[in-house]
Amino acid sequence: KLYLREQCDYLTELLDAIRRVFVVLARDYMGDVMPGYTHLQRAQPVLISHHLLAYYEMFGRDRDRLQDCRKRINISPLGSAAMAGSGLPIDRDLVADLLGFDGVTANSMDTSGDRDFAIEFVSCAAMIQLHLSRLSEELVLWSSSEFDFVTISDQFCTGSSIMPQKKNPDIPELIRGKSGRVVGSLMSLMMLVKGLPLTYNRDLQEDKEPVFDAVDTVSASLSIMAELLDNLTFKRERLRSATATGFMTATDLADYLVLKDVPFREAHGIVGRVVSYCIEKKCELYDLSTEELHSFSPVIQKDVFELLSVDGSIDSRISTGGTSRQRVVEALCAAEKQMGIA
Repeated sequence: KLYLREQCDYLTELLDAIRRVFVVLARDYMGDVMPGYTHLQRAQPVLISHHLLAYYEMFGRDRDRLQDCRKRINISPLGSAAMAGSGLPIDRDLVADLLGFDGVTANSMDTSGDRDFAIEFVSCAAMIQLHLSRLSEELVLWSSSEFDFVTISDQFCTGSSIMPQKKNPDIPELIRGKSGRVVGSLMSLMMLVKGLPLTYNRDLQEDKEPVFDAVDTVSASLSIMAELLDNLTFKRERLRSATATGFMTATDLADYLVLKDVPFREAHGIVGRVVSYCIEKKCELYDLSTEELHSFSPVIQKDVFELLSVDGSIDSRISTGGTSRQRVVEALCAAEKQMGIA
């Protein structure tokens, strides 16, 4: 428990470090746009900062889980003896206080066979690694020629043993791959205790390796990912050009119709027909004239073009947590204050 308490604090520091990098990046790219995706298909335009702050929130939940886990780790088992308690005149509370614990365990039998705290810790570690894996997957995609959204610094990539032109995103791929390793450690611990009767059993000697391996893997992954992000470059112009295609403001047109009292089901169908028309004409929504749009619905007026542009679409998303510049600036300022960056 002393070891895991220390590791909770260490991983919390690493999570704070990577969250700080996300906040700095979000400030650097404030106002720049990129495609937002669902099903890995272009969906709606968003600010790069909004996307980055999504990971700030994600790793923030990881931090909260870890701190919550620490509360249960920080209860002293000392004095429970083999399983029935001690017959010696010991002061468990005094020892717990001297060692920095918040209290002592209440039942010696439960204490002797308890490994819940280790399972919970590795569960937190697995969640962190899964989030790192999701981030790594995006970096692999974004750095590919097909996306070409970011440049990963050479120090985090390698060449090919055969193809001299290659620049492979090795670090994100390795971090992605190691998620299976940490989840495997969690499964190992859970299977270890699933059939154990009270109290102690020698099986529990097997708890050390998965815990140590999870700590080593997650701490190394967090450290190097923070460094990679600190050297990451987003290709602003490429991202804006990608956002300008694919009818990404179609939802805004549907919302516009709803605000004009058109039922959403009907609005959805109208916009679908407009998109089909654009596909035939090989143009985007914002290329259409007011007359062309009006032919699909008489309620469409010139003011629709305020929403059909990328920037107009983004700034219309004013709900709390949305991607409008107003909301993202609010979120970024709050994050900077929380991280002491202001």
